[in-house]
This record gives sequence, C-alpha cells and structure tokens, in this order.
Amino acid sequence: MNNDRTSGVLPLWKPAGMTSFAAVQEVKKIFQTKKAGHTGTLDPDVDGVLPVCLGRATKLVEYLTASEKIYEGEVTIGTSTTTEDKSGDIVEEKAVEREITEAEIEEVLSSLRGEITQIPPMFSAVKVKGKRLYEYAREGLTVERPERQVIIFELVRTSSPAVKADGQVSFRFRARCSKGTYIRTLSVTIGEKLGYPAHMSDLTRTGSGRFFAEDCITFERLKELKEDDALSSALFSIEESLSEFPKAVISPETEEKVMNGAILPASVINVDESLVALYNQQGECLALYQKHPKRIGMIKPAKMLKAADA
Repeated sequence: MNNDRTSGVLPLWKPAGMTSFAAVQEVKKIFQTKKAGHTGTLDPDVDGVLPVCLGRATKLVEYLTASEKIYEGEVTIGTSTTTEDKSGDIVEEKAVEREITEAEIEEVLSSLRGEITQIPPMFSAVKVKGKRLYEYAREGLTVERPERQVIIFELVRTSSPAVKADGQVSFRFRARCSKGTYIRTLSVTIGEKLGYPAHMSDLTRTGSGRFFAEDCITFERLKELKEDDALSSALFSIEESLSEFPKAVISPETEEKVMNGAILPASVINVDESLVALYNQQGECLALYQKHPKRIGMIKPAKMLKAADA
C-alpha cells in the first residue's frame, strides 16, 4: 500500500495484554505508514475498540478522542489494589459477610449517574508537573492529583451479584461515559458506597464515538487483508468517521474560501452549532469550522482537512 495515500480510520479491536502504543506501532507496520495515532488509551489488560487514525485522518484524533465511550466491565467487592484493577498489589481486604442485594447495587449505580468528580489513579498516564502519574507510582511516590469532572450517561448492572469461592462478590455492568472517565476508579467508588474495598476485575471497551465492537477488525484479520492486498477495505473514510458531527454542505463559491481557511459569516452554513463539518457538493469533508471566539456571527477553521494546495 502506498503510505503517502493511506488515509482513514481503522476501528481496531485491541487485544488484552498489549499497550495502545504497541497496537498503533503494529498498525503502522502493517499499513507501512508513518502517520498514525489512536483516539483514547486503553490499559494493557483491557481489550476492545481502539480507533486508529492514519494519514490525513490523524487530524481528527483530538475530535474523535473527545467522543463518549461505552464499556462492559466487572467490579469485585472485597479487595482493593494499587492499580484499582486486578493487575495491582492488594491494598486492603475485607470479608463480605452480608448479602449485597440487587436493590442496593441499583441505588449505588443510580447515585453515580450524571456529572461526578474523579481523582485519576496513581497508575495512570495523567501528567503532574511534567511527569506521568505511573512514573511516580513506580517510584513508590504518591502525589496530589487534580480532580476532574466527568459525565456518566448510563450505568447499569448487567448480571446478578455472585459470591466467588474466596468470599468476594462480583457483578457486571455497562457504562456509557464522557472522555477521561476512569472505569477503574468508578469501580472503587461503587465498592466504597457499598461499604467495601473493591477493584475492577474485567473491562472491555465496546464503543468509542461512532465506532462499535461490530465495526472492529482484529490483527489476525488485518494480516489476512494485507495478504489479499485489501487493507484499504478496513478503513473508514474521514467522512464516515465524522458522521456524528453537525454537517453543512456549502456552495462552490464558499468551497474556494474554505479551502483557503477563510473566516466566514455563520449565515453561509445555516447551522447553529459550536463545531460544524463543512462538505463540498461532491461529499468531501473539507474542514471543521467553529464559532469565532471574538467576532460574533462569524465562523473560523478549527481543523483544515483539505487545503487549497493539497
């Protein structure tokens, strides 16, 4: 495949046991391209949807990263760990000596829907004073972490609570949430509200923005497509990838101005949104435009996807 012309979004199914960085490097190797970036880190133990932008589509990374995510997970009540998931060392254990009812769990999950405050776990990639938290954690240090506001759009139990052989209790859940939500931390909070230490014992990402599990391609399938010289069939176009964004089709006269990155009157697109994808008459997405922060009634380029000299 000509690496200069490879462009699009690959909805990859990242396997457990692989970092997101390593997954992107493998995609680069398969597609023989230098430009690639993912739209939201998945922890090594977590499998699931990892959209990877290639070529010109790397300009979309920040916008696709901002999309909401869907997870299917499991919380185990009775043990907390350093990493807030099953890979960490045990911090606290407390025997679950009473029945945890479905009604009790529902009350807790209900209390966590909507906007909540989270503190990122020490074993995370968040930077504090120019250094990632997991680097401090590996040195045995704990530092003050900034709180963040996240939104839990949906949080539902998907299995009955089950008592494990070791006396711990686990149940599965589905969460639909905003960018930056830590499901590990959410699992710990669920345990705290039930009165026990807890950790996230399993997690799969089933949705990231407009990409879902059924859209995804495994590395095994990618290698088959490469042998058949059909890798391009695995990619979603820039237009398909932006299908959830507000859209406006512009005239040929406006197209020329957009291709040159012009500031335009908002009236030319007739769409009252903070961010709009502008398409030409041929169905190509030329740019993402946003409301001008200082000039009322005007819009300016947020991201140029096809410039006049391209």
